Amino acid sequence: YRRQRQMCIRDSFKAMENMVEHIITHHGARRINYISGPYDNPESIMRLAAYKSVLEKHNIPIEEKRIFHGFFRGQDGRIAVNHFLDSDMEFPEVIICANDAMALSAVIELEKTGKKVPEDVMVTGFDNIYMARNYFPAITSVKRPLRLSGYTAAKKVYEAINGMNPERTELLDAECVFLDSCGCENSNTYDNIIKFKKSCYRCIEAYNIGVPMINRMCCEFEECLTIEENVDVLKRFISEIGCEKFVFCLCDDWIDEYDSNDAEINLLDSFSHSGYTENMKVLINYENGRFKEKHDFKSSEMLPDIYNSTDKSNVYYFVPVHFRERCLGYCVIKNSKFPMESGLFQTWIMNVSNSIENIRKIVCLDKMVSKLDRLSVIDPLCHIYNRNGFSKNAMPIYQKCIHEYKDIMVMFIDMDGLKYINDKFGHSEGDYALQQISESIKSACDRNQIFARYGGDEFIIFADNHTDSDAKELIDCIYMHIKKFNRISDKPYAIDASIGYIITKADIDMSLYKVISMADQAMYENKKRRKEERLAAGLESFIR
Repeated sequence: YRRQRQMCIRDSFKAMENMVEHIITHHGARRINYISGPYDNPESIMRLAAYKSVLEKHNIPIEEKRIFHGFFRGQDGRIAVNHFLDSDMEFPEVIICANDAMALSAVIELEKTGKKVPEDVMVTGFDNIYMARNYFPAITSVKRPLRLSGYTAAKKVYEAINGMNPERTELLDAECVFLDSCGCENSNTYDNIIKFKKSCYRCIEAYNIGVPMINRMCCEFEECLTIEENVDVLKRFISEIGCEKFVFCLCDDWIDEYDSNDAEINLLDSFSHSGYTENMKVLINYENGRFKEKHDFKSSEMLPDIYNSTDKSNVYYFVPVHFRERCLGYCVIKNSKFPMESGLFQTWIMNVSNSIENIRKIVCLDKMVSKLDRLSVIDPLCHIYNRNGFSKNAMPIYQKCIHEYKDIMVMFIDMDGLKYINDKFGHSEGDYALQQISESIKSACDRNQIFARYGGDEFIIFADNHTDSDAKELIDCIYMHIKKFNRISDKPYAIDASIGYIITKADIDMSLYKVISMADQAMYENKKRRKEERLAAGLESFIR
């Protein structure tokens, strides 16, 4: 493999040498700029080295300002041209590009700035791709037998599998093709013009069909709030990409991660970034126009169906579904031209990926809102409603009782001796004692009553249609649970509470808070009476 790779590199080196040599000796150029590929790419390194080698051979200074490093992307040609235009150096006579995509972009950008190719500046590429050789001006480039390379490599693999011991390396020739963009005469080097016209029209037609499909897909995904809705939308568009089979699967924890206590941290940091989870969850299994039963599988299998015996060859595309570094899953497309032949496929799959991430965020935000809502109404110490939670839940019932002219009951409970427990045994014991009062209230109440920690050592219970007998029964039940705790707790203190209540008709002229004040007053009267009873009995503290 290493020898084969080295021969390919030497081939690129020689081809680029010939290209630069032609520019200097045939066209007499001396100001030669270069648009390179990445710094660390082997092909890029060798082609740049060839450029520099020929310049040195002809005693032409190598000026680093005349070299622009891109990434073999088309847009790099445009960026490089503007970089050269902004430079204080004299504009080049020729721009040599490390591939055709950058060369095409450079030519288009040069024309936008009013510079003609090749009259004002020559441009060359590398690879002799279809669009470059059929562009006007046709791009001078290097023709490499890429199809033959693929065929030869596959043939050698086949021969090796069948024990034929093929030669490990084979050097295929690359040749320069001198066309319009360097000023060389182009004598009918275009592909068949009729085929080219048909090809261009088919390309335009594909975009005319594909772009509306992408737009419709995007709009429908925007309406989705659940993964089920999202999957239904995707199902409607599978047939439009023309495939025999489509499998859509997600990592099995793609959304379960939000079950932890800190949804915000998960939203930002928790995701698979070094591979897929062990198990994949299948959401769509489409084959030959029908949606089939779904079976989850292990990611190590990639897709279980590919191991089935078949009487024909098949092409499978495995396409990752991700959002930035977050790995969500992947989809598998079988025997479709869409992934390779349509420039819209990347947009199509990005639509899918972004829609899944949107669902993920909706779920996360819903959980965060629920958590915040819970925090706003639940007391963090006693885990029952706080004052806000009490108001939110009791007020609608109170309003209904006003309209129906029903009785309501408000019971106010104040823990006795909390200050003594805090001062004598510490605030952690005081918190524990408050929790036990809360548990006693919770155990005594049923779902017909709303109870809450109203503040500090105060608790409140609200209910409709309660009689005096119901209220007294509820108080007895609370005291029963308090006594049970004192009997079995083995604490050096006893817990106790004073309770008062009010039963009255709900009245539009009397607010719920007025009723609460009345219950509070009843509680204080009871507290005063019980204190007097304890003093009379000689019980001055809660110590056993």
